[in-house]
Amino acid sequence: LGWAGPGEGPGGAAGGASPAAALGAPRPRPCGSWRRSRAMGGKSLCLGVLTVAVLLLAAASQGAEPPPSCEAVRKVFQLRRLGPLGGVPEFPRAGVDLQVCTSKNPTCCTKKMEERYQIAAKQDIQQVLQTSSATLKFLISRNAAAFQETFEVLIRLAENYTSTLFCNAYRSMAAEAAVHVQEFFTDVGLFLFGTDASTEEFVNRFFDTLFPVVYNHVINPGLTDISLEYAECLRAARRDIRPFGNIPKKAIGQMGGSLLPSRAFLQALSLGVEVINTTDHLRFSRECSRALLRMQYCPHCQGLTLSKPCLGYCLNIIRGCLADLAEVDLHWQGYIQALEELSGALSGVHSIEHVLLNFHSLVHDALVQARINGPEVSEQVNKICGPPVRKPKQSPGCSFDQNKDNQVLKMFSRDSEQTLTNRRKEFVRHLRPYRAFYGGLADQLCASELAAADGLPCWNGGDLVRSYTHRVVGSGIKAQSANPEVKVKGTDPVISQIIDKLKHVIQV
Repeated sequence: LGWAGPGEGPGGAAGGASPAAALGAPRPRPCGSWRRSRAMGGKSLCLGVLTVAVLLLAAASQGAEPPPSCEAVRKVFQLRRLGPLGGVPEFPRAGVDLQVCTSKNPTCCTKKMEERYQIAAKQDIQQVLQTSSATLKFLISRNAAAFQETFEVLIRLAENYTSTLFCNAYRSMAAEAAVHVQEFFTDVGLFLFGTDASTEEFVNRFFDTLFPVVYNHVINPGLTDISLEYAECLRAARRDIRPFGNIPKKAIGQMGGSLLPSRAFLQALSLGVEVINTTDHLRFSRECSRALLRMQYCPHCQGLTLSKPCLGYCLNIIRGCLADLAEVDLHWQGYIQALEELSGALSGVHSIEHVLLNFHSLVHDALVQARINGPEVSEQVNKICGPPVRKPKQSPGCSFDQNKDNQVLKMFSRDSEQTLTNRRKEFVRHLRPYRAFYGGLADQLCASELAAADGLPCWNGGDLVRSYTHRVVGSGIKAQSANPEVKVKGTDPVISQIIDKLKHVIQV
């Protein structure tokens, strides 16, 4: 990676700087671009640039000669805090104990340094990977949190509307109904955020538990309440008696059609973050680790602390090390396309915001239907459960605090459906450019971060040269069989698992 210490020419990183900062350091301007007011400083920098260029060109034409001392290597080793400085030779020595950075010439490296360099090489690449995916990861994780928070607000607001309905229109049974309303919207939240449940099951349970309350206060009101045993009989008989007509069936259809896609949307966003976390911490094989060491730090052993790898050489190593990630590419593209299609399908009358915020209207229709069907319902109830068995009446009333969620109510006006739809569209629009993220990752890292610029001498794994002469292989596992720099055996099981999860969420 070729960081230089202070005084070693352009491109040097300040002490303690992160590898990502060093990698992203701006290149020095051309000598002619400095203003006259900076003439002396400009001349000094230009001389430094020319000196480095001459030294690199000379090394490229004659091969890498052993450095007269290891001072430059010691400086970089100290700046990077790779280990105790006492372990770095002051002058080149025979490197008979080296396993990767072998050379016929005397070297500034020891076996211990080589081990430290290998750890650093892996850490550097992992940091570059994490930096390259940071914006994408933030985009998905931020939206995952925002959509979950929005859905939670929608659920609270829908519960508020439904409880208000009972307080305003059916005050005598509002307190009893509030318990079942709260249980229903708790079930909605649990389902939406991942609990293994059925929308049909909890919608039916709501109308089952509501029926005894409606019977006692609307269909067959009395001076006293029905007993718990009689209420249980009514609850069990509700689906046969059908006091609410086809309203429960309609509610089941609406809830399933809106909650299921919204749940899939949240799960997909959660998986997106998991994919990036997994690929950010890719496990490198022994072959790859040695290749990264050879590419990034073996030149230091020969005193070439400023050199960068040739583009073709870098591509072979990084494509080899990231071959697993290239296999993710096709499924990642399918994942983003599926998210885009799902986002479009979440709008309209079947959207979660429309269905939840209008659930109170369905409940109102169900209560009206029960009042209309009252005589027929009473007759069926008498056949199944017998005449009402009553107990002393408890004090009814509306215990719901309508002002409790005033702030929440202000956040959501009736055009909130359009706002949420626009937010989804905006998210997908920002996500679209990342479709080919994994397919082009190795090329992006080499071209923009790791490799030497065109026309400059570069490191080919053993020497400074004018150009890399070996064949450059393509991306993906299959292409690596011809890789001259890295042996790739097969797909990492962890990456295979991530690919399977992407396949599954695309199907969902």
